[in-house]
Amino acid sequence: MSVESFYDILGVTETATQDEIKKAYKKKAVEHHPDKGGNEDVFKKVSEAYDTLGDEGKRRNYDSQKNNPFGQTGFNPFDDFFNGAFGQQFNQRRAVPDKIIDVTIGAIESFLSRDKSITYSRRTECPTCHGQGGDRINCNQCAGQGFTTTRVGNGMFIQMVRQTCGSCQGQGFTYRTRCGGCNGECTIASLETINVKLPHGVDDGQFFKLQGSGDYINGMYGNLVMRVRIVAENNFEKAGNDLVYNAFFNLEELQKDSFNIPHPDGNIEIKVPTEFDTSKPLRVKSKGFNTNGVGDLFIKLFVKFKK
Repeated sequence: MSVESFYDILGVTETATQDEIKKAYKKKAVEHHPDKGGNEDVFKKVSEAYDTLGDEGKRRNYDSQKNNPFGQTGFNPFDDFFNGAFGQQFNQRRAVPDKIIDVTIGAIESFLSRDKSITYSRRTECPTCHGQGGDRINCNQCAGQGFTTTRVGNGMFIQMVRQTCGSCQGQGFTYRTRCGGCNGECTIASLETINVKLPHGVDDGQFFKLQGSGDYINGMYGNLVMRVRIVAENNFEKAGNDLVYNAFFNLEELQKDSFNIPHPDGNIEIKVPTEFDTSKPLRVKSKGFNTNGVGDLFIKLFVKFKK
């Protein structure tokens, strides 16, 4: 079974110039970008292909390995060991972490399942250099690998130690010139606003994920994870599936026969109990949240006045 090469992914020939490869990448990246309705898996393949072919040193190594499965220096029995076990920690630098933000939601917002506008800061691809950071050159210290390998010991006790390259900090490249727009950061800070529909009964500590709405790292966008924080709103609180209202009374209000609760579904008139006991909340059945069963409304009584 043939394996699709990086050249095939970018749609260029093996004799293509670096400028042709760069133009092909930009065209493919725009076409398959997740934020523009493209396929995220294809976008990742395009980014990975350009990460190798867009760097002359990595491209030479790739061409050598493509033509000779064992590379230029012959078979290395330690390669599989590193790539399978210890090599994973170096490949993880390609992974894009999720961006986690806290979203504050009021108890009434949770009950009414409102639309909510959320503004947050994120790192987006630099439009000047298209996320490249500038004019890259292959790192001479690690030959574009991002790590160096050192043999320790002798005889039968030989250990191969792989370390992140200190010259390029594991990137595999340095800059001949840095981008004037981002100064080599590859990203710029921006504010993003999204509109979400809150589900009824959304609770404290819940998480919601939006694909591709996180930070731009290593040529691709990560996901945005929203962590819910429920807060009191207009004297209402959320307690599991129950809705809690804190009712405050002065001396004049205590003399009345009833009082109103501004319930999200509409005002509820409550009769003032004959025995006004602030240690026991009043309960109105089935006026809580309708998630995993129907909760109740609890009314906590507080007396507050000045002498």
